[in-house]
Amino acid sequence: MTPVSDLQTLRAFVAVAREGNVSRAAARLHLSQPAVSLQLKSLADHTGLTLFTRTPHGLVLTRDGAALLPQAEKALLSLADFNQAARSLHSTLRGRLRIGTVLDPEFTRLGAFLKELVESAPQIETELRQGMSGDVLTQVAQGELDVGFYLGLPGDSTSESLQAPVNRANVATVFEAKVLSHFTYRVLAPAGWGEQVLGRDWKALAALPWLATPAASAHHRLLAGVFGPLGVEPHRVALVDQEASMLDLVRSGVGLSLVRDAIAIREAQARGLVIADRVSLDCDLSFICLQARRADPVVASAWTALDRVWR
Repeated sequence: MTPVSDLQTLRAFVAVAREGNVSRAAARLHLSQPAVSLQLKSLADHTGLTLFTRTPHGLVLTRDGAALLPQAEKALLSLADFNQAARSLHSTLRGRLRIGTVLDPEFTRLGAFLKELVESAPQIETELRQGMSGDVLTQVAQGELDVGFYLGLPGDSTSESLQAPVNRANVATVFEAKVLSHFTYRVLAPAGWGEQVLGRDWKALAALPWLATPAASAHHRLLAGVFGPLGVEPHRVALVDQEASMLDLVRSGVGLSLVRDAIAIREAQARGLVIADRVSLDCDLSFICLQARRADPVVASAWTALDRVWR
């Protein structure tokens, strides 16, 4: 016996076994009858077995042939599965997705978003870059990030100046943006500062010590939109680029800071910090990419995953 390696021979064997007739099997395989007969002879020679017997009604499997038929069918099915897997790899979405993140993962639902993305497109490699809102906008504009979370909407009246090849007047049309949630920033003051901040407007609050943030931060942008038109500058006593550090400095009595409303309320209740009662700033959490890349398969997969998490 010599090994059988010709799958076409197995196809001929299975077809004749199913049809019980060489001519019908040949038609099914789009081969000539002599070609099918030759393949059956080759298989019998390789195995050293008699696989069929002739009857007045056609060919019938011998006991050996019947024993080998399931194995031949299994081999052909395995080949079909292999070919299907190879074809599916051609259509499998793959690549790298660079995601700009802001604030804390819980607020942006980052974990749920990545879980949805991994399950729907497992061949996509994700790269996370934590930064400030303005940096995310700039890096998306420059092609250094594919998508990102952003506080506000690109092109709104208080949008940052982009360090990127994007005309300020066209920012809103350059970016695709989806608003995920609305929230409010409150001014949070150290414990015991009630007399200084309660009942005070923005102009009065500007004279108090403030924790400043870099120009790329949403805090800087939002406060500039308030204090600029009033013609005042807040009294900055420290420059901080991390939300956690800002909150710690407020707790320590250093100065005022913008804080998300949920956190401000928690701190007021747990630590006695003071929330300014006459001022607040509304903001949006958005997800952005370049409009020109919205239909890119990898970018589109991110939007699909995001829609499922934030629906």
